[in-house]
Amino acid sequence: MRKGPVPTANPGLRRALAMALACLALGGGARAADSDCPALLQHRFDRLQDEKPQSLCQYRGKVVLVVNTASFCGFTSQYEGLEALNARYQARGLVVLGFPSNDFGRQEPGSNATIAEFCENTFGVKFPMFSKTSVVGPDTSPLFRQLAQRTGERPQWNFHKYLIARDGQTVKSYGSRVEPKDPGLVKDIEKFLSTK
Repeated sequence: MRKGPVPTANPGLRRALAMALACLALGGGARAADSDCPALLQHRFDRLQDEKPQSLCQYRGKVVLVVNTASFCGFTSQYEGLEALNARYQARGLVVLGFPSNDFGRQEPGSNATIAEFCENTFGVKFPMFSKTSVVGPDTSPLFRQLAQRTGERPQWNFHKYLIARDGQTVKSYGSRVEPKDPGLVKDIEKFLSTK
């Protein structure tokens, strides 16, 4: 058996390992270099269409409208309004993010591929959509848990909306009955967009 001091590991290797561990510690959502990414966006979700992992940090500095969606709900027609909002304000910095959920009334039973096809073919959805996500209950995703903590409101049904300001700190909550064209929601979007 070898005696004497254990050789010191290469300092460059040590730094690389430390950075890799830091990435994992950030919930798998943000890279170590994304220290300027707000905690609300330090999450990673699979894209609906191809299930490739996406970091929400790519939306930092934007106004983000997070919506839990479902294909077979009385509010499903809101997809059309959400797409219109996204198209209208995208150039100014708004992004709508859809998170299909089967938590309410089992109104999103299909696979990710089925949901993606439905959204695109029925409503022409082009805004980012992510794979099925739990938004209430014991399996609530960390993003929706944080949004509920910030606003004091959990989704009560499909198409609940959370509007996140550019700073990634200020969040407003809107129930399912608040349509995308609702004057109050539009006013808040415009206010958030005008704040740098």
